[in-house]
Amino acid sequence: MLDFSQIKAVISDMDGVLWLGDTPLPGLHPFFQHVQSRQIPYALATNNSMKAPADYVHKLAGFGLNVPESAILNSGLVTMIYLRRHFPPGTGIHVFGGDGIRTLVRQAGFTLADEGAAAVVVGLDYNLNYEKLKRAALLIRAGAQFVATNDDATIPISEGLAPGGGSMVAALRTATGREPDATMGKPHPPLFEAAMEFLGSDPAHTLMIGDRMNTDIAGAVRYGLRTALVLSGVATREEALASETPPEAIFDDLGALVTAWQQAG
Repeated sequence: MLDFSQIKAVISDMDGVLWLGDTPLPGLHPFFQHVQSRQIPYALATNNSMKAPADYVHKLAGFGLNVPESAILNSGLVTMIYLRRHFPPGTGIHVFGGDGIRTLVRQAGFTLADEGAAAVVVGLDYNLNYEKLKRAALLIRAGAQFVATNDDATIPISEGLAPGGGSMVAALRTATGREPDATMGKPHPPLFEAAMEFLGSDPAHTLMIGDRMNTDIAGAVRYGLRTALVLSGVATREEALASETPPEAIFDDLGALVTAWQQAG
């Protein structure tokens, strides 16, 4: 049973929790009104590396919400933390992913490289083609680090479930015979660690809100966070109840969660 009185900070997923595609989900505005009115620190954490944090700020602004860029943590940003720890500025990095992560690589002080790259960063690419797959595979086979922003097989959109970043990772795993050297997104620790550092909270008093059992909830449970699943994205109630790492609470959507939180006092 989730005890809302113990919650001092919140980490929330975005896709499938706050919106689907470009459609806001129920409870979006009440959620922000609730945490802001109670001065509860929050971080919005997503495995999607297609966009830079500023892009999410712009998207939220389009929904009428003013969210600081510092509150956005995506797997691309966490990947930059990893790269800075392992490679000096100016190192050649190859990106198999979207423009958002290319922007982050440049801003982090690295050089975008198609030849002789020290690492291949893999994320969701809406413009995937054979030449991109071939180039990334050849670089990994030549010894470049294989760094996955996330391993989500799918991503929820308005039409249903579309291929996610993990599908790109799977293609390169097959093409190279190698597992990623590091994976940044949920359920792996790096994104949770970055969120906790930003919030200045501890896991026992921090709520993770997500729509996926195998990433949001499973990773949060292993990390010691409090957990709430919303059924507005990927997971079903049956899947959650049958899981070895069930959430503490299940809600139809974010609006139902906020209502329960408000009623709890």
